[in-house]
Amino acid sequence: MESVFRAGLLCGKTALVTGGASGIGRGISDQLAAAGANVAIASRRSDLCQQVAHELAEKYKVQTLGVSLNVREVDQVDKCFAAVREAMGGLDVLVNNAAGNFYYPSHMLSDNQWRAIVETDLFGTFYCCRAAFPMLREQGGAVINISMTLHRTGWVGMLPACAAKSGIDALTQTLALEWSRHQVRVNGIAPGPVHTEGVRQAFAAGEEWNKQATDVPLGRSGDPAEIGGLVVFLASSAAAWLTGETICLDGGMHLAPDRGGVDPARLEEMALAARTRQLGQS
Repeated sequence: MESVFRAGLLCGKTALVTGGASGIGRGISDQLAAAGANVAIASRRSDLCQQVAHELAEKYKVQTLGVSLNVREVDQVDKCFAAVREAMGGLDVLVNNAAGNFYYPSHMLSDNQWRAIVETDLFGTFYCCRAAFPMLREQGGAVINISMTLHRTGWVGMLPACAAKSGIDALTQTLALEWSRHQVRVNGIAPGPVHTEGVRQAFAAGEEWNKQATDVPLGRSGDPAEIGGLVVFLASSAAAWLTGETICLDGGMHLAPDRGGVDPARLEEMALAARTRQLGQS
C-alpha cells in the first residue's frame, strides 16, 4: 500500500517501533520510513529486526537500526534506548506496538499466562515511555500507543489483553497531561480486526476470522499499512494540537450492534480439550 503523504514529511525525525518487524508493527515501520523518518525496529527476534531494517534502508534510503528487545525486561529496554541514542542521535517518535494475546477462559488462566500478556502490553508500554522521555523532552515529540477496541465493552476469552489495553488507554491520557508542558504529545490508536499472522493464530482458538471481518460495517478487515498511515499523521505537525486521544481505526466495528464474539462454553470446552491433549503427550 503506497503512502498518501508527501515524500519527506518526517525527514529528520527518528522513530522507534516496538514489535516493529512483523504484523501491524511492520506496516507502521514501513509507513514511517516511506514518510522519510529514520526508523529503529525493536522486537525479541533480532534476526528479523535486522532483516527488516536492511530492507527499509534499501527501499527508502533512510537510516535504520534493528534492536533486540523484550519489553518486559527493564534492563533490555534501557539498553535499547541507549543504543538508539548512540546510533541515531536521539528520538522524536515512540510507537508502543509490542503486544501479546490469546483466547482462554478467565477462570482457567495460570499466573504465567496472566503475567505474559499484562507485562508485555501494559508494563512494556510504560517501561518504553519512561525510557524514551529524556530524549523526547529535549525537543518535543510524539508517543503513539497501540491499543484495541475489544476492552471497551468486554470480550470473552481475552481478559489479560482487555485489562492491559484499558490500562494503556489510561496511561495515554495521564502522560498526555503530564508531558504536555514539554511538548510531548501522547496519543493512541485502537485498531479493529487487521489481518496479520498473529491475529490469525489468536482467532484460531476462538471464533472464525471471516465472520469477524464481515461484521465490520465497511465490509473488510484492515491492513497494517492503514494503521501505519494514522501513525504518520499522529507523528507529524498536522497533529500538533492533538494529545490524550485514542482513535478507533476499525471500519466502524465498535459501532456495530452485532460485533460477534465467542461462546464462553465453547471456549472452555476447547481449552479443556487442549489441556487433555497436552497431558497425553507428556
